[in-house]
Amino acid sequence: MFEQAFKNIDDALWKESGCTTELDYTEQTSWLLFLKYLDALEQDKATEAALEGREYSFILDESYRWEAWAAPKNGGGKLDHNKAMTGDDLVDFVDRKLFLYLHGFKQRATGPDTIEYKIGEIFGEIKNKIRSGYTLRDIIDHVDELRFGSQNEKHELSALYEEKIKRMGNAGRNGGEYYTPRPLIRAMIQVTQPKIGERIYDGACGSAGFLCESYAYLSAKPDLTTDDLKTLQERTFYGKEKKSLAYVIAIMNMILHGIEAPSIIHTNTLSENLADIQDKDRFDVILANPPFGGKERKEVQQNFPIRTGETAFLFLQHFIKMLKAGGRAAVVIKNTFLSNSDNASVSLRKLLLESCDLHTVLDCPGGTFQGAGVKTVVLFFKKGRPTRKIWFYQLNPGRSMGKTTALNDADLVEFVELQKSRADSPKSWSVDVSQIGHASVDLSVKNPNNGEEKKYRSPQELMDEIAALDAESAEVLGKIRKLL
Repeated sequence: MFEQAFKNIDDALWKESGCTTELDYTEQTSWLLFLKYLDALEQDKATEAALEGREYSFILDESYRWEAWAAPKNGGGKLDHNKAMTGDDLVDFVDRKLFLYLHGFKQRATGPDTIEYKIGEIFGEIKNKIRSGYTLRDIIDHVDELRFGSQNEKHELSALYEEKIKRMGNAGRNGGEYYTPRPLIRAMIQVTQPKIGERIYDGACGSAGFLCESYAYLSAKPDLTTDDLKTLQERTFYGKEKKSLAYVIAIMNMILHGIEAPSIIHTNTLSENLADIQDKDRFDVILANPPFGGKERKEVQQNFPIRTGETAFLFLQHFIKMLKAGGRAAVVIKNTFLSNSDNASVSLRKLLLESCDLHTVLDCPGGTFQGAGVKTVVLFFKKGRPTRKIWFYQLNPGRSMGKTTALNDADLVEFVELQKSRADSPKSWSVDVSQIGHASVDLSVKNPNNGEEKKYRSPQELMDEIAALDAESAEVLGKIRKLL
């Protein structure tokens, strides 16, 4: 129903000189979608209050509500062209009044968990890049076609928005850091099995894919009570994100998936000193795909006992610390982490094995992450006791991974099923930690079931074969001479 509206929005943005990439398209669509959603939310709450005989106090002043500046209607419910701004007037209002007003909510909000604070954060981080007021009017009209009333409408909008994030992730360069393949996320959730009442955390949340999919997993549980739904809304999902665009997309993505006031904090997670983390700060479940390859500054590295410039290694220390005793985690990381011989890698592997039960390693094929040639593994661990045995699974969909042959849910069915018993198979095997060299703690993936292991013959065997070949050659030469 809304697919054409999204296409029209993209077509309009494509013509706009201020928007040149999929990242720009998603950013500009996001702030307009957010304001349209906010208007729908306020209208619903006002109607609910009226039915209960209460008066609703609107968040936004009247002149800044969607129906006042973006889509004023006439008596017939159609756009009132006499009141609707366009051209330079519209751009001037958005840039000089609307964004400044909305950014001011950050100072006026009672706390970071309120929707008012999220409004202030969002509109302090992005700006309107649509320079033509006529293009902006066109886009607003298409956004106004969208409805957030029923669950079906919200579901369709969230699916379209996810597709937009996916395209952004496939666009290459920085796009991939915002998008983790959803089939992989769903498999990670099925293995960690979060429960209602547990707190779920992603300290590098990107577009909030892990949190959105966790909400979908938990909200689909049968016989949920009103208290359960309230718990899911208010006390379950927590994230942190450093980058402005990703923060805005995460907020919008969670809202479209049904979480009204997402608990996402805009901050550099790694700036937090591990020594300051207390029991109350810890979480039951951690699901994450932290950025790797980045280089953190020396002052940030000072916050960690194992100092390294590799961003992903700092995040892994953070996740281990943030996990409650008995808590479960699933974290994507470069496969070279398992075997790198530098001091930081070895120390971090030892820390992980000594403080947590690293029970499962999922080895992902190259091309799992579109636009990123890095091979990855997923580490599944439980905090509280040392690792004794690790179960490895080598994912092999039987095809080269690409944009048209991307990872799908069916590819991961066997992994999820076998992981329950951690049984051996042609693609899976177990390694006892006592068999791993203590000095290097090399955990690299070496599937013993990949055909017969090549045997190297002894020198005597090689000499015997050479002698046999010499004798055979002499016999053949003798026969040839007789024929001559």
